Amino acid sequence: MIYELRTYTLHPGTMPKYLELAEKVGRPSRGDNYGLNHGYWTSEFGQLNQIWHLWSYPSADERARLRAELQKNEQWTKAYVPAIRPLLQRQDLRLLNAVVDPRPPGGGAHLYEVRIYRTQVGMAQPWAELIKSYLPVREKYSPLVGLWYGEFPQPNEAVHLWAYTDLNARMAARAAVGKDPGWQEFIGKSSPQLVEMQSVLLIPTSYSPMK
Repeated sequence: MIYELRTYTLHPGTMPKYLELAEKVGRPSRGDNYGLNHGYWTSEFGQLNQIWHLWSYPSADERARLRAELQKNEQWTKAYVPAIRPLLQRQDLRLLNAVVDPRPPGGGAHLYEVRIYRTQVGMAQPWAELIKSYLPVREKYSPLVGLWYGEFPQPNEAVHLWAYTDLNARMAARAAVGKDPGWQEFIGKSSPQLVEMQSVLLIPTSYSPMK
């Protein structure tokens, strides 16, 4: 299984139009016939005017095959893509290998946080495996949604996704975990493996499988 995290940066002011097109044209025409969608979000903090969406495919070869099949879908190529193209500043994608497959949080609406860590060369998978071993400590405070390390274009990235009931819950969880001796032990072991850290808070769209 391979995962794809796509980030679209929109021109300011175009988000409502993009979301309308995605909900009424893009998602119905694509469905889950060309890869499985796990989540579809807008950025709330961090860089604004962004769409984040997470997909999975059985393999990289199957992803290539399904992407080619998608180009034969005229609702996609003639109705959707030409309509959204003028709204986009740029598109970025990451192909990822799962250490922990997506685990949607249960019950109600959530705020999500995607954290992307650049590691020392060759340390993305070891870092991801290390944090996985400390999940019993970390998940006392908030649930992990997924954990990956990079395949392409950046092999030295670890990506992890967390869910919170709201912003106050996130702040409380981050404060509490920082005081946990077990987590302090993890920080001591893991910090030397890291180069830089990025965090973006995400809000699910109305059509996101993860709410």
